[in-house]
Amino acid sequence: MNILFVADPLDSFKIYKDTTFAMMREAHRRGHDLSTCEPQDVQWQRGAPVTAHVRDIALTGHAQDWFEVKQARIAALKDFDAILMRKDPPFDSEYFYATHLLQQAEREGARVFNRPGALRDHPEKLAIMEFPQFIGPTLVTRDEADIKRFHAEHGDIILKPLDGMGGMGIFRVGPDGLNLGSITETLNRHGAQSLMVQKFLPEIVDGDKRVLVIGGKPVPHCLARIPQGSEVRGNLAAGGKGVARPLSARDREIAETLGPILHARGLLLVGLDVIGDSLTEINVTSPTCFQEITDQTGFDVAAMFVDALESAVGQSAKPGSPA
Repeated sequence: MNILFVADPLDSFKIYKDTTFAMMREAHRRGHDLSTCEPQDVQWQRGAPVTAHVRDIALTGHAQDWFEVKQARIAALKDFDAILMRKDPPFDSEYFYATHLLQQAEREGARVFNRPGALRDHPEKLAIMEFPQFIGPTLVTRDEADIKRFHAEHGDIILKPLDGMGGMGIFRVGPDGLNLGSITETLNRHGAQSLMVQKFLPEIVDGDKRVLVIGGKPVPHCLARIPQGSEVRGNLAAGGKGVARPLSARDREIAETLGPILHARGLLLVGLDVIGDSLTEINVTSPTCFQEITDQTGFDVAAMFVDALESAVGQSAKPGSPA
């Protein structure tokens, strides 16, 4: 296969932990051809298919200068066997427009994973609300009075923006309500922006678990991201410590229920965040933690992913099969 990775600049990769690099390395090991571009390289001109300025690359096997560019060219997206949308959040207006360009490429015959329409339909924090049986008390609102009522009912709460990433903008307010008003004003911009409010889950001390679901099936190990010191956030970007663990019965129940549903919607790779027994996010834009799980358990997550990608491309190439 010739695989196009739509991603952040390659020079920004920390290859010892980067999931997109792990995908590239496994695809390269199997003999697949690799090409890359950034979202801003994609264009659509009247009367022409969606194209991109791409670079065909080879992996060198070195920690430094880990790739070499074989050729730079303009290519139609429909001519690739698979396109992996791996641009990191935030899901801003440019990301939104990129999904529309990729969806047009789909109409022209491109096979995009995760599907652009599915990326738009599953905002990572809001998506959990479809599955109330798996989530804790949660409110999405921009109204300050509703937030105060939620706090009065639950006492210890978490507030976070809907478009945050890596633990950014997450606040905890305890029973004393200290700074609830100013935090609300900061996050909802005086009523102009919605936010999510959730009952604080004390199980966070045991980790915010990343449960990966590939091709509708759970990876058998999760990565528990454990807050350090006085920090309430377990995100690795916020200093959390990642510890791989086998899935619990509840983790597996959540993953095996949601997996087939989300896969049928065009989501080949999903990262479920679980604290204790409660689902807290459904990550679809650029789920990570492949290398941490593999390094600690020996389970080859990237191999499972490329297996699923090869199967999906093979199936979509058959007449009448879904892309």
